[in-house]
Amino acid sequence: MAIQLELNHDGSEKIQYDFSEYPIYIRYALLSNYPNYRCFSHWHDAVEFIVILHGSMLYNINGEIIPLQKGEGIFVNSRQLHFGFSKQTECHFLCILLHPLLFCISPAMEQQFVSPMIQNEQMPYIKLLKQNIAHVEIMQKLKQIYDVRHSPTAPLKIQSAFSAIWAMLYNENEQKIICNKKISTGDITALKHMVTFIQQHYYEKISLYDIAKSGAVGQSKCCKLFRSYINQTPNAYLISYRLNQSTKLLCNTDKSISDIAFDVGFHGASYYSETFRKWFGISPTEYKYKNKAE
Repeated sequence: MAIQLELNHDGSEKIQYDFSEYPIYIRYALLSNYPNYRCFSHWHDAVEFIVILHGSMLYNINGEIIPLQKGEGIFVNSRQLHFGFSKQTECHFLCILLHPLLFCISPAMEQQFVSPMIQNEQMPYIKLLKQNIAHVEIMQKLKQIYDVRHSPTAPLKIQSAFSAIWAMLYNENEQKIICNKKISTGDITALKHMVTFIQQHYYEKISLYDIAKSGAVGQSKCCKLFRSYINQTPNAYLISYRLNQSTKLLCNTDKSISDIAFDVGFHGASYYSETFRKWFGISPTEYKYKNKAE
């Protein structure tokens, strides 16, 4: 079954945490579970860790592409635009999201050790390397977090491991934290607004003008931002998002192909089916049968 993203009103990902009282999300995942081996660009307040167990993937963070191989991983800081993808090649990985609130047990702890890290605009991500002893230890602790996720005291064990991971990241990047200089994030903020607009209005008739207006930029700047950070045109992102949303209806409803096409913003079943086949390599009907049968 294809994995879908749900969004909050501000456009951030609505994370279904594993524990009702603790903001912790832990998953073993396959990249093939995402439509076309590609997750959609998203962001959230939680910090994210990826550990590659088998295969490889590419990771886009604010427009920068980071290759990840088996034995490597990545730390994605809070509120960064990011997504993983590949060119139709499989990847097995751990995905662990931990909210910084887990650390904010006192104002002093938040001020000294949490805010300086998550608000550090020079540190949108840290690639975890298998040649780096500290990074290997971090990835081992992430695997331990996965292993203990079902134990009766899982939140305590996870918080302990997370504290150790955070301390290692903090120590390695202390100079960056001390010397943090603010840089302009206006482009990323504008892009977040435009991505959110598309994700909230994809089923309507929207134009490039509408998308650009939502980010308070001109149409040429809008196109430039999408190409620079997401490597797609605004229209291509809109179409791919509509197709992604249609997979949810294909797998979870008995609606006709024509109804689904109109529900997600296409103005004709034939164009929808043609576009779907170009994107996924199979027809909507074949996709529906394949995923409902799994």
